[in-house]
Amino acid sequence: MSLFDALGPKGRLPAPREVLSGRDEPIPTAATHQISGRPLAGPYPEGSLGLLVGMGCFWGAERIFWQLDGVWVTAVGYAGGQTPNPTYEEVCTGTTGHAEVVKVVFKPSRIPLERLLSVFWEGHDPTQGMRQGNDVGTQYRSALYLPGDEALAVARASRDAYQAALTAGGLGPITTEIAPMPVFYFAEGYHQQYLAKNPNGYCGIGGTGVACPAGLGA
Repeated sequence: MSLFDALGPKGRLPAPREVLSGRDEPIPTAATHQISGRPLAGPYPEGSLGLLVGMGCFWGAERIFWQLDGVWVTAVGYAGGQTPNPTYEEVCTGTTGHAEVVKVVFKPSRIPLERLLSVFWEGHDPTQGMRQGNDVGTQYRSALYLPGDEALAVARASRDAYQAALTAGGLGPITTEIAPMPVFYFAEGYHQQYLAKNPNGYCGIGGTGVACPAGLGA
């Protein structure tokens, strides 16, 4: 039995007939970052790049990245599914196909993509399929969405290198979805920078304890 089958209905993406219809208009969200005051939806500085990371519950994942020097702004939302402009409650049903993700806008001159990938791999367990720890369902799957073939190639190379390290540590295969950037839908305002507003709130982030091989992070 695979990791996906063991979780039952929550372990698979919805069939087309099961997907919720969503809505035409975006759901309301925050305009600016709780800590930096920078605009969540831009405009972003010239030369900045973005990627989306799915590491389970997006509250704790976002905090990891907003603390990194060279990251311009972060925001949480939904990506990789079919339902347009979903709500959190809809994503939680498993019938939108979306993962909880963090949008990370960064300056490559300050922090290279390889460093962000190292933080991504070490910050969660990418071998768990449609779950992360006790958080079960397709919304908690490990995912990397990147712009362009070059960034995708870098991500796949980093996955292969990290897989070798995981295998040496006795862990299983990486299940991370690596794909071109899909449409990103901002989550509701109360989710944005949740742990800055609620310092004792639920985090749920935990890695494997296996470090990225030398050379993956700069």
